[in-house]
Amino acid sequence: MTIRLGLIGYGAIGKHVEAARLDDIDLIAVLVKRPRNVGQLTHEPDRFFSHRFDAVAECAGHDAVRAHGERVLEGGADFLVTSVGAFTDTALFDRLLAAAKASARRLILPSAGIGALDILSGAAVGGLESVTVTVRKDPTAWKGTVAEKSLDLDTLKEPQVVFDGPVREGARLYPQNVNISAAAALAGIGLDKTRLVIVADPTIDTHIVELEAGGAFGRFTFREDVAISEENRKTGKLVAMAIVKSIRQLASPLIVAA
Repeated sequence: MTIRLGLIGYGAIGKHVEAARLDDIDLIAVLVKRPRNVGQLTHEPDRFFSHRFDAVAECAGHDAVRAHGERVLEGGADFLVTSVGAFTDTALFDRLLAAAKASARRLILPSAGIGALDILSGAAVGGLESVTVTVRKDPTAWKGTVAEKSLDLDTLKEPQVVFDGPVREGARLYPQNVNISAAAALAGIGLDKTRLVIVADPTIDTHIVELEAGGAFGRFTFREDVAISEENRKTGKLVAMAIVKSIRQLASPLIVAA
């Protein structure tokens, strides 16, 4: 079985997907922002959607989910969303779920940059009491965000908490940095009950994510310490690797950790 794939976005993630040259995955077209109609790349949505896809992977940000999500699903393709923080907008989430159901397709939220979502979603079946996601990144990762209003990121000497509250608010305020927290929230107890702690940490040169959960199953703690993407300091190298894995599984006869 060959999967006809479309990509929305051609940055740190999209280019890695293309370079992977996955077996049984045929990359048909890539939708980009800047004016460009070269090979598989186009900036024209109508040209992009003139193709028939089995699946489309979004790796371009919240605006891309809002602009194209329903059209992907209504066109008969599964939609893989990396910018999960877009679903802090409940109305958007509901519209895409309705479009997926009506078209008999799937809205897929890949694990992307965070692990342990399989444990978390399994634990949610029996009941979760608390989930906390802590995201630590060096100050440069928070440039161009609301963190600059309260901190001088260039002179920061010690770790500083820039947000502590529900995922729904934090993922909305930091749309490029903490999509992983929204994925964890949707896998567990929801966007409003999941706590998010965001830290600007000048003592690290990696991205550190910690996930703590407790409930009827017991308790678990997950921690990852990942290298930063050369293309985009707001994201880790693991994100592109994990998206490649998720796309590969679309055509694979073997699914691990479903």
